[in-house]
Formats: sequence, C-alpha cells, structure tokens
Amino acid sequence: MALKGKVEAEIEIKAAADKYYNIFKTTAHQVPTATPDIIQGVEVHEGDWTTHGSIKVWKYTVEGNAEVFKEKVELDDANRAVTLVGIDGDPMKYYKSFKATYQVTPKGNGSLAKVSLEYEKLREEVPAPIKYLNMMVNITKDIDAHLTKA
Repeated sequence: MALKGKVEAEIEIKAAADKYYNIFKTTAHQVPTATPDIIQGVEVHEGDWTTHGSIKVWKYTVEGNAEVFKEKVELDDANRAVTLVGIDGDPMKYYKSFKATYQVTPKGNGSLAKVSLEYEKLREEVPAPIKYLNMMVNITKDIDAHLTKA
C-alpha cells in the first residue's frame, strides 16, 4: 500500500476568483469570521499576514475534535493558489508531509475552487486525510457565502 497520496475536490463558487484568493493571501485573519464553526482562530507565528513563507498557527474543529495546525504558507499569484505546508500540529502526528492547497480560477460569473491535500503517511494503517479534505470543502463554501453575502 502506498504511503504517499493526494486527494482533491472541486467546488463551484459565486465569489470572484481574486476575492477568494485574497482572503487567504492577505486577510487570513478574517477566515475565522467567515467560518466560525470550523476555524476558531489563526495567529501569525513568524512573518506577517501577507508574505510568502510566513508561519501561521490555526485552531480548528474537525469531526468534533479541536485541533491545531502550524503551517508555512506558499503563495502562487499566477495560479491563484495558496499552499499551507504542515510543520507541526495534530495532522503531523499521522503524516510525515501534509500540504493543503486552495486554488481558484475564474469561471463564468463565479469561480471554480479546487482544494487538494498531498500527504505522506507515517504508517500504512493511517487513513487518507479525507476528513481534512471535507473540512477544506466546507471552509471554501463558508468563505464563498461570506464573500457573496449582500
């Protein structure tokens, strides 16, 4: 059985691609406001809110459990993609590597958001991170509703 893998999902959203991308790129501190049932908080650990390579610590709830994720952000402006590279926290108890990517492209009057997780399990019996992918889908839907409400 393979220890490395990738899971992904696509979601059509109403928000403009640049607005969606910018909430992760420049205003990540607003994510808990957009999705309070999932994200309880985010803090800058090193760097700032807008710089490639900055480190943030997220506090969130997944499947009813409170968890923490420390990540280093990678920004790809050309592809409107933000990758959160795991460096510590709950997912790192099960995965040697854990990279969560939010990418968005314009589509019609809205956008197409693609969320993906590239991972390497620490042990074969560790499940694929589907619960985290589902959380990313729900975060995307909440952010879309937040960005498009009147």
